[in-house]
Amino acid sequence: MLLDSKFLNDVFTGNLFDIKVGTEGSPLNSEHTSDSISCAVFRSSFVENGKGLRSIFEMVDKTLLMNIDIIDGAPVKSGDIAFHVEGNAQSILKAERLVLNIMQRMSGIATKTHELVKKLEGYNTKLLDTRKTTPNFRMFEKMAVRIGGGMNHRFGLYDMMMIKDNHIDCAGGIPDAINAAVAFNKSSGKNLKIEIEARNLDELKEILSIGGINRIMLDNFSIPDLKKAVEMIAGKYETEASGKISSDTILDYAKCCVDFISMGALTHSYSSLDMSLKAC
Repeated sequence: MLLDSKFLNDVFTGNLFDIKVGTEGSPLNSEHTSDSISCAVFRSSFVENGKGLRSIFEMVDKTLLMNIDIIDGAPVKSGDIAFHVEGNAQSILKAERLVLNIMQRMSGIATKTHELVKKLEGYNTKLLDTRKTTPNFRMFEKMAVRIGGGMNHRFGLYDMMMIKDNHIDCAGGIPDAINAAVAFNKSSGKNLKIEIEARNLDELKEILSIGGINRIMLDNFSIPDLKKAVEMIAGKYETEASGKISSDTILDYAKCCVDFISMGALTHSYSSLDMSLKAC
């Protein structure tokens, strides 16, 4: 259903060249016209191999044959071929733009994630994404983070409870917010993990005095305060650093021995990979 809605952007009334012109004798309109088209990469990167996009070609034409030339998440260089697809030329061209749009974006996210994960080698800190994703595209973006070696944070509002600053303020304070989350778990029987945000060391002290949570997000902490916070938590709860962390500063945060670093930039500030489908 998700792919159906995206596909309608391109073929709402059909491909005017392939279909309308084709009625006047264009060879593209022939059911028997076949071709082989390859996907070329134009920048060194860490690429999503298109395996998950096979369903797009199949949705257009179940007879299309997609041959993948690289393994999932493999590093590639300019000029490498990601995959070949064979079959009816009209069908291939109909699916072309949606396949490239998704694959280019996923590969850009996988590349950015991989670069940051490499920086964390030697540390026990794991890299997380966030919910700062493109509307109606989260499934693909979070998949791309995993391909790049990162880990997914919660997918939505339903698979983990995160008590953010606004929740704390609206609930009337940290004790009320935690108690409400714990009560919901108990009444619903869901047993969801509970994460709470601490904005400073004073809030952290209050959270530690109450307990009842699984992870503490240390948001926008300075490096000295982050080190102190990790010492205060002392392994009792999972720790997550977040807020304005960049490629230049990620190691400083990892050196504080947090369990996780979450970065919204993985899915909102990446550069898409340049790719093209060409007849061969």
